[in-house]
Amino acid sequence: MDPDFIRELFANFRPVSVRRMFGGAGVYADGVMFALISDRAIYLKTDETNAPDFERENLPPFQYEAKNGRRAVMSYFRMPERFYDDPDELAQWAARSLAVAQRKAIPKQKTARGGRRKTTRSR
Repeated sequence: MDPDFIRELFANFRPVSVRRMFGGAGVYADGVMFALISDRAIYLKTDETNAPDFERENLPPFQYEAKNGRRAVMSYFRMPERFYDDPDELAQWAARSLAVAQRKAIPKQKTARGGRRKTTRSR
C-alpha cells in the first residue's frame, strides 16, 4: 500500500509513519508500531483488551509461515473494511491499538536498558 494513502487514512487519528519490513510494512505513531500491512491488508495490534472486538466481527489474526513450516499467529487482527470509509471509527480503534502497543513496548525498553550485560568466562 502507498505510504501516502496510509498517512491519509489515519489522519483523523494522528500523524503516522510507514516503514517497510519483511515484505510488508509497519505503521508507527509516537515511535511505536501499532499496525502492520501485509498482502494489501492492514492489521491492528491487539491484546486481551481489544481482541474481542475483532473476534466479534469475525476478523482473522495476522498469520505467517515460520521457518519451521508451522503457522505463526501474531497479536494483530485484520482491520474492518468499513474503516476505509469511516475515519472516525478507525481513529478510535487505532487509539486502542496504539495503547496496546505502548503497554507491550514498556517491558522491552526496560529490559534493553536494565538488562544484564553478557560476559564471557575465561577457562
